[in-house]
Formats: sequence, structure tokens, C-alpha cells
Amino acid sequence: MKAVILAAGAARRLAPLTDRTNKCLLPVGGRSLLDRMLEALAAQGVDETVIVVGHCQDQVRAAAGARRGAMPIRFVDNPDYLKGSILSLWAARATLTEDDSLVMDADVLFPAVFLARLMGAPAASALLMDRGFSDSGEEVKLYGLGDRVIALGKKFVPERWDVIGEGVGFFKCSRAHAGEYLRLLAASIQETGGANEYEDALHRLLARVPVGWVDVTGLPWTEVDFVEDLRRAEAVTLPEIERLAG
Repeated sequence: MKAVILAAGAARRLAPLTDRTNKCLLPVGGRSLLDRMLEALAAQGVDETVIVVGHCQDQVRAAAGARRGAMPIRFVDNPDYLKGSILSLWAARATLTEDDSLVMDADVLFPAVFLARLMGAPAASALLMDRGFSDSGEEVKLYGLGDRVIALGKKFVPERWDVIGEGVGFFKCSRAHAGEYLRLLAASIQETGGANEYEDALHRLLARVPVGWVDVTGLPWTEVDFVEDLRRAEAVTLPEIERLAG
């Protein structure tokens, strides 16, 4: 299995902290989000990680290096990183056709068990779901019917569902489903010029292939979009993760 880390964006909502550095390099507990993510991927035996770079990419390349343990690391440049994240995933599209892949936002602080559960999920393609979320309107919500995710989005609501939760921002994409996903990514880019997010095409994919959901309710994690998220990551989430790890 391979991993694709989307780390190209400029993260304007965290300015001025991200004016001269990439969001994934912001420290939490003395280590960057990217460093923690790469360590977790290597520990899970991921075969290769591809990092999509753009904003402050020289810093990201230097911080990540060429490998983490036995796991090689390579980079793909997204020159249009000021547009939507869909262009970052499109830049790394070849990886999705080479092997089963983990598509990961680079701004998440999480425990290692997240990767173990996602990689070990029986569904060939799957998403992590936290059912214990508070809806502020910023969350990408997942809607499930049985063991399958049927819709996702910040505002879209399907006619019926029996489980709802926040998406963590990690997607296990089966190589068998990659071709259909790439077709939907291309169509979405053509419609918007690349101004939208990769989740828009993923929402469409859910109607075409079975995508399961993996429950991570009650486990500590946070996405870092705002300064208050960074503070919470340091003061609350990281200590909880460390306690979980023992």
C-alpha cells in the first residue's frame, strides 16, 4: 500500500503563521504534523509515500527527506496549489493506479491506531468516521447506510441515512476503484477549472463504488485549520494521544 499526502496548500486561515512556512511543518509538542504522519506511515509498513508539494515546498522536501526507515518518500509538484485541493490529488493520480493508496490531508494530528484500522478495514475502499463530532458547519460530514458511506459534504444531506459522523480526511482508495475516481476527478476539474476540493469527486464516487466506513469515535484527533486548532492540538489532543499510546 502507498500513501499520498496532500501538503501543497497555502493555508491562509492560519496566516501569519503560514506566510513563510507550510502548515504541515507547524510544530505540535516539538514535532511537526508531517514528521508525526511520516513516522506513523512507516511504522504501519506503507511501501511508499508521495507528498504533493506547492507552498514553501523546499522546506517540506527538506523536512521529509528521501525516506523514513524502510519507506521511500518522493515528491510531486502542484504548480496550481493556490486553487483547490483537487489539483493536488490530480497531480499524484498515477500513484492511485499503481497500488491501493491512502489519500491523506497533511493537517491532521491523529493516533497511530487510525492507520491500523483504515488499512485493516475489510472494505477495499474506506473512510474514517468520528460519530462524536459537534457540527459547526466547517466539518466534512459522512453519511452512512449500513456499512457503506453514501454521501459526504459540509452542506449536502441525503434523503436517508442511519449513521452520520465527521470525516477525518483520510481515504483508503482501492486500486480497483482508482480508474473511476480519476474519471470523476477529471470531470470535476473540467467543470470548475480546479477551484474545488477533491472531496467533491469523492462524493460522486460513493454512488458508483462501495466505500465503507471505519469508526474512530472517542479517539483523540484534530484537523488544524485555525490558530485555535493548533492550540487545542498542543494542549488537549496530543496529551490524549500520548496517553493512548501508553
